Amino acid sequence: MGPNGNGAGPRFHNVITTEAELRAVIGEASDLVWNKVIAQVDDHCRQFIAKSPFLLIASSDSSGILDVSPKGDPAGFVKVLDDHTLVIPDRLGNRRVDTFRNVLQNPNVGLIFLVPGRRDTLRISGKARIVRDASLLATMAIKGRAPDLALVLHVERALFHCAKSVIRSSLWDPAGWPDATGVSSPAESLLAHARPEGSVADMQKLIDDDIRERLY
Repeated sequence: MGPNGNGAGPRFHNVITTEAELRAVIGEASDLVWNKVIAQVDDHCRQFIAKSPFLLIASSDSSGILDVSPKGDPAGFVKVLDDHTLVIPDRLGNRRVDTFRNVLQNPNVGLIFLVPGRRDTLRISGKARIVRDASLLATMAIKGRAPDLALVLHVERALFHCAKSVIRSSLWDPAGWPDATGVSSPAESLLAHARPEGSVADMQKLIDDDIRERLY
């Protein structure tokens, strides 16, 4: 932790440390922006969730160490049980269960839903629990296999986020996508970071086998 806090270190100057300082630079948000936050999942949110095949979920442990994990399935994979309850199935993964381990310590999580082609995103936050309700899990089976666990979220806040970040990034516009040539493959980065025995080819086979055999 640097002398300016937040790990900034001595090489940064004019570090913002109060909201008053922040507002002096950014200004005040409009009433419209503040008032768009609601405390439940309404029909507009339901429609967006029903078309979303991908979300990001943020969580932290009791010490504040953060994690953001992706979740993806066919569009509408997140079930809306009622105005305050979402259910996210847990498919086969790497068994790190980072989100689940965090939720056991700190139930507060945040979600961002994306819909391909849509420029806006949906942000939802609340408190999560891990459940093994067999009747609920059976409703989320794919290819005859139900998830072993699900994350149930009690919704406390929901808001739609404006389109600017998606527009600036050309997220859905192939003409704006960067050339990824030269970026390490998943096998190369796994070999460099985990340092297992074996070659890049061995790691690639491990990845390919896992995707083929453990997608559902």
